Amino acid sequence: MDDKGSDIWPHKYNLFGVDVSATTYDEALVAVTRAAKAGRSACVTHLAVHGLIEANQDLYFRSMLNGFDTVAPDGMPVKVALNLLYKTDLSHNVRGSELMSRLCERAAAEGIGVFLYGSHRHVVDALRKNLIGWYPGRRIVGCEPSVFRPMTEAEEETLVQCINDSGAGLVFLGLGCPLQERFAYEHKGRIKAVQICVGAAFDFLSGSKSMAPVWIQRCSLEWLFRLSQEPWRLWRRYLVTNTIFLSKLLLQLSGLKKYTRPILDKR
Repeated sequence: MDDKGSDIWPHKYNLFGVDVSATTYDEALVAVTRAAKAGRSACVTHLAVHGLIEANQDLYFRSMLNGFDTVAPDGMPVKVALNLLYKTDLSHNVRGSELMSRLCERAAAEGIGVFLYGSHRHVVDALRKNLIGWYPGRRIVGCEPSVFRPMTEAEEETLVQCINDSGAGLVFLGLGCPLQERFAYEHKGRIKAVQICVGAAFDFLSGSKSMAPVWIQRCSLEWLFRLSQEPWRLWRRYLVTNTIFLSKLLLQLSGLKKYTRPILDKR
């Protein structure tokens, strides 16, 4: 395979009009690491049910995602949908926080620089400290918090220059969905690294929020754990989006609905 070719990335399948990658941790780890070492500008994200439904209902967001190199199945229902529709035989979903941990471990071993962008200053500083402590030899070449507003053109140019000058091969984005995906898409080609959208992984790995115990993750009950942590914020999301997800899955399974796969032209 050519490191500069599209064939280094996992195969994608149409799920409600979104190209979702049928990938595993190991496969994603290899593809992202190879791209980072080759200095490729690339975009990677993870979609659970909420993000997938948002993309299905938002043409621009859906079009952006279809320009990504990898869209991993974060939520267990997304993994199950790929298996049902395309017989991909995936045994696990690919969570953003877990892939980030594995990539940081691999990057430490291979000397790949890591840049962190997003969240609050205290969160990103704690994340940087944890990553250095967990992975000896880890090169955190830069970390910047979000400004929580649209950046000026000058601020944007400064940030891009900072990332490129740092020599980072991996740029982890913790801006939340869909802001982080928009940032990654709009800076593909300008940022000379693999941008990986990991959202709440910044909170989990910094210790700002509690992660579900491993046994809960293995039982596909992480959604229930998160609901117990933030019931007033999440109950409507889970009730509404999960219902929409199930109905769309049934429509696609039955062949009653065909979903288009738009891709933006960045020229």
